[in-house]
Amino acid sequence: MAMRHFALIAIALAAVSTAATVSSATKTPREPVLSTSAKRGLAIAQARCATCHAIKPYDSSPNPEAPSFDDIANREGLTSATLRGYLRDAHNYPDAMNFRIDRSQVRDLSAYIVTLKAPGHKQAI
Repeated sequence: MAMRHFALIAIALAAVSTAATVSSATKTPREPVLSTSAKRGLAIAQARCATCHAIKPYDSSPNPEAPSFDDIANREGLTSATLRGYLRDAHNYPDAMNFRIDRSQVRDLSAYIVTLKAPGHKQAI
């Protein structure tokens, strides 16, 4: 009886160990908790930005010249305020972007982008 009990415990421990290994090997992108404004910003990004920029963590930008949003979010000194200033100042945009977004969209888009800040983020090369 003791041997059977020991065998069941060994099987259970092996199953737990295997499950832990599989879950740590399949790294999933961090999903930021989004405010209502950031959710609207994500919707704007999906509609207006995703053709060039990677808008989710760990994605690659469709346009190699367009930085990913997580690279933008993790630039030194970037804050929601500095990003809003950049986004409002249309002459900063590359010619290829050639569109305008209103102030409320700027606020929402910057609210989303700053949720992608991550300690230890490595900029894409």
